[in-house]
Amino acid sequence: MYAAASGMAAQQTNLEVIADNLANADVAGFKQVVASFTDVNAGGTLGLGTATAGKHPLFAQGKLMHGGGPFDVAIEGHGFFRVERAGTLAYTRNGEFTRAADGTLRNADGWALRDIRIPADATAVHVATNGRVTIDIPAATDGTAAVAGGTTGASGRTIGTIRLATFAAPEELQPLGGTVFAATHDSGPERRIDAGRATGPNIQFGMLERSNVSIIESMMQILTAQRAYEANAKGVQAADEMQRIANNINRG
Repeated sequence: MYAAASGMAAQQTNLEVIADNLANADVAGFKQVVASFTDVNAGGTLGLGTATAGKHPLFAQGKLMHGGGPFDVAIEGHGFFRVERAGTLAYTRNGEFTRAADGTLRNADGWALRDIRIPADATAVHVATNGRVTIDIPAATDGTAAVAGGTTGASGRTIGTIRLATFAAPEELQPLGGTVFAATHDSGPERRIDAGRATGPNIQFGMLERSNVSIIESMMQILTAQRAYEANAKGVQAADEMQRIANNINRG
């Protein structure tokens, strides 16, 4: 009975994880989460049930699509955007940013992209595949470019470079809600990487990375989990019936 009941609990957890993946299937940068399970064994060869071994995200590349925002960016390849909020450093694949009043680029939850601040006088923003960010600025009254800090390039003024981070074990990152993760001891510290190299990732401006959740596969997983849940439920019913019969025999 315990083996079947633990199987029911495991499939319930599995269904909750799959349902959460489906609910976030349209969220840019969302990564599918999978639950792991292990056999409960008391030292013998006969398994005594199933226990949840934890959950972890799958950082497979999602499809890139054209974003509707003027500051949308996507990572083609591995790596994470480095974001910050209230002094806390975190990491995300979601590049759906908007410009805040202070010039920082923030996502919907208030996480700001590190190292980049858009001046108030910028009329346009450009991001190269290597992460270099340039802006167009109005011409000064004397006919020269209105440059104040930074360097002047062919596309305007360079204001910084988006640096990406990677980890030895990204599946061990701690979810902070939504599409944001924090480094852990098991994930290892961040390693800075530059985009645009032959063996590295590229940054695609004006694009967003779709969720890597497959709706069709998730629906098939739900059907499989429901059937497994029903099979375990029948096991509980059979064990209960056996105990009832044993009790009747004992009384007789």
